Amino acid sequence: MSISFANLSEWALPTWLQAETRPVATFDRSYIMLAFSMYIIGLIMVASSSMPIAERLFADPFHFIIRHMIYIILSLVIAAFTLQIPMHRWHQYSSNLLLVAITLLVTVLIVGRNVNGATRWLSLGPITIQAAEPAKLFFFCYLSAYLVRRHNEVMASIKGFAKPLMVFSLLSALLLMQPDLGTIIVMFVTTFGLLFLAGAKLWQFIAISAAGITLLTMLAYFSPYRWARVTGFLDPWKNPFGSGYQLTQSLMAYGRGETFGQGLGNSVQKLEYLPEAHTDFVMAVLAEEFGFIGISVILLLSMTLVFKALLLGRKAVNQEKYFEGFFAYAIGIWFCFQAAVNIGASAGVVPTKGLTMPLISYGGSSMVIMTLAVVILIRIDHEIRLQNIQATSRTTGHHKDTKKKPSKVHKTKLIESEND
Repeated sequence: MSISFANLSEWALPTWLQAETRPVATFDRSYIMLAFSMYIIGLIMVASSSMPIAERLFADPFHFIIRHMIYIILSLVIAAFTLQIPMHRWHQYSSNLLLVAITLLVTVLIVGRNVNGATRWLSLGPITIQAAEPAKLFFFCYLSAYLVRRHNEVMASIKGFAKPLMVFSLLSALLLMQPDLGTIIVMFVTTFGLLFLAGAKLWQFIAISAAGITLLTMLAYFSPYRWARVTGFLDPWKNPFGSGYQLTQSLMAYGRGETFGQGLGNSVQKLEYLPEAHTDFVMAVLAEEFGFIGISVILLLSMTLVFKALLLGRKAVNQEKYFEGFFAYAIGIWFCFQAAVNIGASAGVVPTKGLTMPLISYGGSSMVIMTLAVVILIRIDHEIRLQNIQATSRTTGHHKDTKKKPSKVHKTKLIESEND
């Protein structure tokens, strides 16, 4: 049996591996793989860290595990519907979403539930909503749309730069009444970074950063409990059973973890030595049970998601999809800073701010909103890919038509030859 060299490539490769017949992916599956990896790790760590306190409070060691699973399922259901929303709808209704954010923050101050001296939650039957979480996403959506509408004004004058900061100031005032300084810092850093990427001038950033740092310092200094957190962070061992208690217990967890950890389920600090072990300090338990290797894996997953978001933002901007690009930038900065603060707080690098670890920590509102943020990235990537596929199809179709249709000169020659 002879095989011609012309058909060798078709004979050697299966059909599904050939470039001509391989289907073009319409979305980036790595986002789903990253999100599900973090879901699974988060579920395992919430299960490991919450059993002791769940047993004491509810006589059911699986109380928080079941609720966390419900939050993941609810997030996926909401994500399935959100994925169908085209990005131009987010752009169109960005101002309405900002009004929803403001309404939620006002409502929580009126009828919100108070927990540990903070009024941050709205109770809707069995569901509890932390108003600050959707407020972050909706504000970033509004800010992205504003930068599209007023891009030249932002680059040219202080007026265009100041307008989004006025909106941010209103949201900050409402958040301070809860109080929730951690969310304010996340929104400030994300706003700052997004305006920088949009092309605002350097002197504007120096002025705003100086004003922002001064204001945050004053808020911390004139608030006793915030100042106690700052001083406890600077020297937690000075008062290990008072202001420095949570951080010292967290540092012990990191110390016991060493390189490879004590093994899953073998954490000592989760046995009600470390407060909020399944929420704000879940990374300390992970460090104790899986060591430096475990923390490195989480950092790798988080940073991969962040870099993909930033690269997607640049790709969208290069294709003149500015709203989608700015929105992807905002999500990337948001994920990066919140993850850095959560891990940094548990490791004693920054003061504790009560921020969850994206897609890992226990918390329904955070889980749903962070999932929506990932879904928005998938949708942006999907629309860019569809645009490229359509452009390629039009170009290919044009070339085929050109090859198939004879030119007028060729037609004339054919007619003349037939007449002869």
